[in-house]
Amino acid sequence: MKFLERHTAGIVTFLLFLFIFLPLLAVIINAAIPGIFFGNFQNVQLGDYRILLDIFTRRLWTVSLQNSLMLGIGAGVLGTIIGGVLATIRAKYDFKLGKVLDISAWVLLIAPSFLIAQGWILFAGSNGLANSVFGLSFVNEFIFTPYGLIFIMGLTKFPLAYITILAALQWSAKDLESAAKINGAKPFKVWRSINIPLTLPAYVAAWTLIFIDTIGDFGLPAALSTVYNFPTLPYTIYTSINFTPVRFDMAGVLSFYLVLILVIAMVILYIAMRKSRVDFLSGTSTRNIQVKPKRPLLVNTVVFLTLLLCIGVPVLTSISVSFMDVIGNGIQLSNVTLENYRIVFDGGLDNDYTSLSIYEGLKNSLIIAIIAGLISVVIGFFVAYVLTFTNSRLKNYLNLFTLVSLAVPGVVLGIGYIFIWNQPWLEPIGLHLYGKPQLLVIAAVAGAVPYAVRVMLGSYANISHSLLDAASMQGAGLMIKIRYIVFPIIRNTVLVAFLASFGTSVFDLALASMLQPPNFGLLPIVIDEAFDRANYGYATASAVVGGAAVILIILVIQGLGNLVFNLSDRRRKVEGDKYSDKINHQ
Repeated sequence: MKFLERHTAGIVTFLLFLFIFLPLLAVIINAAIPGIFFGNFQNVQLGDYRILLDIFTRRLWTVSLQNSLMLGIGAGVLGTIIGGVLATIRAKYDFKLGKVLDISAWVLLIAPSFLIAQGWILFAGSNGLANSVFGLSFVNEFIFTPYGLIFIMGLTKFPLAYITILAALQWSAKDLESAAKINGAKPFKVWRSINIPLTLPAYVAAWTLIFIDTIGDFGLPAALSTVYNFPTLPYTIYTSINFTPVRFDMAGVLSFYLVLILVIAMVILYIAMRKSRVDFLSGTSTRNIQVKPKRPLLVNTVVFLTLLLCIGVPVLTSISVSFMDVIGNGIQLSNVTLENYRIVFDGGLDNDYTSLSIYEGLKNSLIIAIIAGLISVVIGFFVAYVLTFTNSRLKNYLNLFTLVSLAVPGVVLGIGYIFIWNQPWLEPIGLHLYGKPQLLVIAAVAGAVPYAVRVMLGSYANISHSLLDAASMQGAGLMIKIRYIVFPIIRNTVLVAFLASFGTSVFDLALASMLQPPNFGLLPIVIDEAFDRANYGYATASAVVGGAAVILIILVIQGLGNLVFNLSDRRRKVEGDKYSDKINHQ
């Protein structure tokens, strides 16, 4: 136990380096030394960077880069505007849909982007609900354009801006505002000269976060691939690995540029955070007090319509299509069917398509997500402990690794995993993991650890250092302090962290597509393949069944966890009462 206490920081840092930073490093090394991971060392040419310049001459590479940048910049602007407006309304007013807005933002934040994109495609397609039910033919003409895709991504990614900006609006510099008004400043000038400068770093951070998340998004181009040609860097990387001929050099170069763009974006984010001034929080600064809006109907209507566009349209469309016989016939009684769900519960579309088996895909995805969730919580628990309660020199590296995993797209991690774990020399020692489910678990852990860490850090801040110091003075080791002090205080947060890690791992289409072992079904692959084959009813029914199963499991685990915690509290209370009675009797 003494060894564990002394080396906790080193152990978790090594694990995060292995799971997160090493694959990213492999992508960069491959760009500097092309061919080093391709198994033929005779063709390795040190310092030959000419292939990096091919992105400016090869049409597909250039278009993919341009599309990704345009989509990221445009979605960043639109998402920041939407998120900023909603955050301002939420911070200023107390209205009925306020809590619904908060919950919806978090739901949309963790929802699989490819399912949202599929819902929009089914709504806006030529035979979609917009045209067949509502007669809105212009929706198809708008959505399947670059501007329409920016519109969808802006609606999908706005929660990043909403959460970031809302946090910055919790405090108000009333003294500065009052001074400006005393000197004759009009409300607009007060807002422009005081409120905007104070919250500008939050807006820059919000735009950067949306840009990072959008440019690495794999779900939208994957869903669009059958109906609209809009190549992006993540999807082109995917096609270079999963279609013949396999182009590792192409995947490596495009991954390098994607990482380079993300590094630049993260530098902008870092500068924005450094520029964020908090010294305006003086003794006269107060938390914003929400007031009732003068026009509550208007405020609630704006929020309702926004959420209807962001969540209602894609989700309700997918649910509606799952009950339809023919999507082009619209919503009418003669078109309602349960056949899609019958096929799902029978196991799949066709026995010849084993990858379309919902049972196999759901089972494998759930097992991987549960294992990854448990590992992520354990690693995240100790990472948060090191970041909060120790003075380890490795804290900066731990912060870096967890932030990098949030920013780096799944396709980049996937290509990095292929470079690292597909080496022939690993076979004799049993570590040739490419093409095996174990690599999917590692990849899921890499994606889930940052969420587990961020969830638990807030609860760790509530634990007094003096409690642990007192325990250490009495000779308590690391595991004793965790068992009797730390875990009982943050156990509910640990449960939430596990559920968050589990939920985000089930529907990870990017890593599943890059690392799927042969003849090994996965739920997101089942849904995506059915959608690609235009089996929309089966695809949406599979998504509904899979989503319902995940939600049910989360509710059951949460209920069982709360039951166990309550029983534990009662047992501790009974033991405490017995001990008190014994002391009083003596």
